[in-house]
Amino acid sequence: MPSDGALPESATTGLADRQFGAYVHIPFCRVRCGYCDFNTYTAQELRGVSQSSYADAVALEIELAAGVLARAGHHEPLHTVFFGGGTPTLLPASDLVATLGRLRDAFGIREGAEVTTEANPDSVDEAYLAQLRDGGFTRVSFGMQSAVPHVLRTLDRTHDPARVPEVVAAAKRVGLEASVDLIYGTPGETIDDWRASLEAAIALEPTHISAYALIVEPGTALARQIRRGEVGPVDDDLQAAMYELADDLLGAAGYRWYEISNWSLDGEHPSRHNLAYWHDTDWWGFGPGAHSHVNGTRFWNVRHPAAYAARLRDGNSPAAAREELTSDQRYAERVLLRSRLAEGLPLSELRERRGIAELIAAELIDGPSAIRGTLRLTRRGRLLADVVARELA
Repeated sequence: MPSDGALPESATTGLADRQFGAYVHIPFCRVRCGYCDFNTYTAQELRGVSQSSYADAVALEIELAAGVLARAGHHEPLHTVFFGGGTPTLLPASDLVATLGRLRDAFGIREGAEVTTEANPDSVDEAYLAQLRDGGFTRVSFGMQSAVPHVLRTLDRTHDPARVPEVVAAAKRVGLEASVDLIYGTPGETIDDWRASLEAAIALEPTHISAYALIVEPGTALARQIRRGEVGPVDDDLQAAMYELADDLLGAAGYRWYEISNWSLDGEHPSRHNLAYWHDTDWWGFGPGAHSHVNGTRFWNVRHPAAYAARLRDGNSPAAAREELTSDQRYAERVLLRSRLAEGLPLSELRERRGIAELIAAELIDGPSAIRGTLRLTRRGRLLADVVARELA
């Protein structure tokens, strides 16, 4: 990556005609969860790096990015902004609001844009949420994960499950949309445990619910516990049953799936930021380890907050490297991502239609939809979506 962060001409051609979003990574956590392999750090792991100065470092990257894009020509104002982590709400609300203001000044924010932050239930209160709302945030995504204490303990989640209803209600009172994230398939979690978590999430009446199958990533504390036999392995068949239960209960409560792991109340409140990823639009990722994409060019920042801040202080891009995707790579990604959506993938976008009949026969894609020209996954197909993508790409 050039030290000034300049992008190749192929990335910036037609910049003004493409949707543009921003992701801001906040890498701080009070406790590292045993299943997590995200680029996050606790205070004990970050000697010499101050959370209090983090927003200033991100401000330098915003300034750099604004210069890069201004030299490339006009671009769309931001359609979506997402603060993720880590735990963004470990920073003062004023820091998040100030960072959003810097994004607004640098790029503009489209009228009606979706502006989201992730939050742990124990890291916010009503006053904090009101500050976010007043500062331009529209949405908060709470990491609920489970309503069952022993499941939370296995995941090393430290929040009190009783806090979740309190903070979701507070978000609604101040005028923020609320989403909750769940994880299923934790070792030791039963189908009844999962049912209890789903029912608890539905009772909160959020506008959006995400339910992700636990993936045990190499190098995590949970992976080591499983290897030592301290907890059992993840049961793929049980996870499949849990997914089907989620789809049944959420559907009965008025939530409509729009992406394999995501359901929206009445189908009217999807995460527009995540949809932008699945539609292969442009976004700039700010913060250590953040990834960006601009028209087929991907680049990613150095991972450690100290190295990230040092590069920016020296006037250099914090990017570690970049790659320009080939047409074959972009095609494979488009098939993989678009096929995950309930709206499906137009068959006209496939280079060839080999395997369609077999996928219909295997009940992985919907036959009537295919006849009408769109590839849509059946529920069985959602469980085996990678198989479908490999077959078609």
